[in-house]
Amino acid sequence: MELIDSHSHIYGEEFAEDLPEVLERAGQAGVNTIMAVGADLPSSIQAVELAAAYDGIYCSVGIHPHDAAGVTEECYQKIRELALAHPKVVAIGEVGLDFYRDRSPRDAQEEVFRRFIRLARELSLPLIIHDRDAHDRIMTILKEEHAHEVGGVLHCFSGDLEMARECIEMGFYISIPGTVTYPSNHPLREVVAGVRMEHLLVETDAPYLSPVPHRGKRNEPALVALAAERVAEVKGLSVEDVARITSLNTRRLFRIGTKESEDTIAYMIRRSLYLNITNRCSNRCTFCPKFEELIVKGHELKLSHEPDFNEVMAQVGKYPDFDEVVFCGFGEPLLRLDLVKEVGAELKRRGYRVRINTDGQANIVHGRNILPEIAPFIDTISVSLNACDAETYDRLCRTPYGAAGFEGVCDFIREGTQHIKRVVASAVAVPGLDIGRVKALAESLGAEFRERECAEVG
Repeated sequence: MELIDSHSHIYGEEFAEDLPEVLERAGQAGVNTIMAVGADLPSSIQAVELAAAYDGIYCSVGIHPHDAAGVTEECYQKIRELALAHPKVVAIGEVGLDFYRDRSPRDAQEEVFRRFIRLARELSLPLIIHDRDAHDRIMTILKEEHAHEVGGVLHCFSGDLEMARECIEMGFYISIPGTVTYPSNHPLREVVAGVRMEHLLVETDAPYLSPVPHRGKRNEPALVALAAERVAEVKGLSVEDVARITSLNTRRLFRIGTKESEDTIAYMIRRSLYLNITNRCSNRCTFCPKFEELIVKGHELKLSHEPDFNEVMAQVGKYPDFDEVVFCGFGEPLLRLDLVKEVGAELKRRGYRVRINTDGQANIVHGRNILPEIAPFIDTISVSLNACDAETYDRLCRTPYGAAGFEGVCDFIREGTQHIKRVVASAVAVPGLDIGRVKALAESLGAEFRERECAEVG
């Protein structure tokens, strides 16, 4: 499991005596990549030096709003020089507004904040934003200064869900610190629940904001795992899922490279093992994220080729513990019916529960009723219904079969109940869709109904 601490201050005197031990504990917790975030000119220099000394540490440079009153033209120039001179400087920050302590006049804070946004745009670096009791002004200045051009992260996020969504629309991530573990911090957990994982990071802000049960003690990067665990609980995911997704998000934001990897044929989400056997689809659904990128829950699903039986089973063999196997991925698995039948039969022989996620058009594609052929090894089939009438289905799913596409899906669901133990019809909750009518249709066809979040695969 890889975890990234996306925000820390481990260069200070709090870590002077035992930094090697701190980094060793971080590594033992799976935290091998850490962001050291500058808060003033001296600490920005320290962050750069630390990043130069350790492969797994990257850094940012900036000046915290507490020190805004003392910022001079020379300070801006020094920060600019640091960012240009050192390749491991991957962001500008932390910068922003703090209207809680007001250690610098608010007009000075705002001017410095604007200047650093402009610098980030000049250097094409993302921003690390500090926001305390200044939500409205933060959002106004981000918009006025066109911060969406570089994006960034709202660190130690303290706004509400509406603000979080507005930040995300501007290209910013939401970072979740150890305070998510505090019993009274229901508002932050509501934000976590309401925001897709693809927009979240996790952080410690070490040495500050230690999570439960370490409150009152020095925080350190290893403890980011506790924030990840609480996020996992809220989202109904495994901590491995959260670690993988937030690490990918952090790497993408700060453009921290990843190693080239082989095709992802099998991958875990929660307790299910998914099989990615094709990127081809019958439909071109308007809500499908594959047309932007082939990534789901932190897994890169772009295939260089379509795997054969031996490749698929070899990947299955790498995972010793799961509850079910799901033919899914970013493609329509029943386009590869022969492979599904061969792999499915072997999975059933080994005693695994098997599910297929499908667009429900396989009988049209193959010109026959394929349900009796897959029934012997399928426990559940989940069919993407997505509409309550042919016109809506064609508009959302852009089927190549016209009105016959929607009729074919309905017939597939109805016929499926005669062959498969459990049939689920699902719909993606796109704006304007009458989910109630889709649910009623699904139930009239004899299926269970499941509402899916936009961009959810699985």
